[in-house]
This record gives sequence, C-alpha cells and structure tokens, in this order.
Amino acid sequence: MGIQERYRGIQEELAQECVRAGRNPSEVALIAVSKTVGPEEVGLAMQAGARDFGENRPDELMCKAAVHPRATWHFIGNIQSRRIHDIVPHAALIHSLFHENHARKIDEVARLEGKVQDVLLEVNVSGEQSKGGVALQDAPELLSLCVALPNVRVRGLMTMAPQGDLNVAREVFEGLAALKAQLRETLEPQAAAAFDGLSMGMSEDWREAVAAGATMVRIGRAVFSDAFTD
Repeated sequence: MGIQERYRGIQEELAQECVRAGRNPSEVALIAVSKTVGPEEVGLAMQAGARDFGENRPDELMCKAAVHPRATWHFIGNIQSRRIHDIVPHAALIHSLFHENHARKIDEVARLEGKVQDVLLEVNVSGEQSKGGVALQDAPELLSLCVALPNVRVRGLMTMAPQGDLNVAREVFEGLAALKAQLRETLEPQAAAAFDGLSMGMSEDWREAVAAGATMVRIGRAVFSDAFTD
C-alpha cells in the first residue's frame, strides 16, 4: 500500500471515528507529519488530498515549504530561540510553544514579517519529565502573557500522551480538553473565539484523541511508513 492509499484510508477512518464520537468530520484536521520523508513524498500525499503537513526541524520546514508553497505548514518540534526567525515566515501554526522568552521572540519576528503568528501552547498533561510543555498549573500564566502580545494569536493547546497505554492516553487527552475549557472561560470574547484548537493524537492514539475532542491529529508513520501497523 502506498502513501496515497494510506492517506485516503486514514481520512476515511477519521471520518468514521468522528461520526462515532458524535462529531462532524470537518471539525478535525489531519496533519500529515512529513518529518521523515522528502518533498517527493509530500507531493504524493498532496495528490491524495493532503493539505496540512507537520515538520519538527526548521531546515526541513523551510525546504519543503519552498517546494510546496500551497501546502499549509505546521511546526511541531522543539523551538530554539535562534531558529525562530526561520520558523515564523513558513509556519501557519506553531504547536509547541511553552517558554515565555520564545513567545516574546515569536511576537518580535512576526511583527517584522508583518503577520500575526498563530500558536498553540504545549502542555505537559502527563507530567513526564521526558515530555516538553508547560506544567498544568503554569498554563494560565503563560496564556495571559501570550494573549497580551500583539503579533501572537493563541489558537489552543497541544499535548503528547505517553505511548503504550491507550487508557492513559485517553485520560491525558481528556485532561487537555478540560483545561482548554477552563482557560477559555478566562479570556476576553475575541481571544476566546480564537482559542478553539486541540492538537493531540498521533499514529498510535489518534482515535482516542478524536473521542476526547481533538481538532487536529498529527499522523506521520501511519501515512508515510510501509512498516507501520497498529
């Protein structure tokens, strides 16, 4: 089975999972995580209908965005301050913001680019030391700082669940959804209206994420790898 068949198959199953959860399939975006493949494979996925792609390295983001400017590019990797000037011009959405100094630098670079940069705040819901993200109790403070920045627009939250236990993953996703609802209540109407995104769920656990309210699922190996099975 090739990339196009796998992508279409996941799209179909995503629609089915949305219906099972009582949701409209249009509410959930499938982000094809292309970090392990080249521009040619991205092109094949685009031929199958893919429009949203995720990259975790600035160099790969810049390269693939140049080859495929009509795609919508998401930055999903660890942010380094010195590379923010490479990320902002190409990323429609940055999923992995959790440091105050990065928020300020993104605001500065976005101002110079003449854009308002959409971001998600990465939250470490599971509390694992190996995971990035702001701690649950610190998320309100980070959100308050970010919504005050004129060239940053906070579109919601992102998390990664521990691998290997779908029940734990489900709890993590439900925890992020609950946090989003709580934080949204604290925002002014304009900021609250924009704060509608939940990026959660990957190749192994995206079904649990959809059931918990994900608006974006980040799927790489299940689209691009012949070897992936779940």
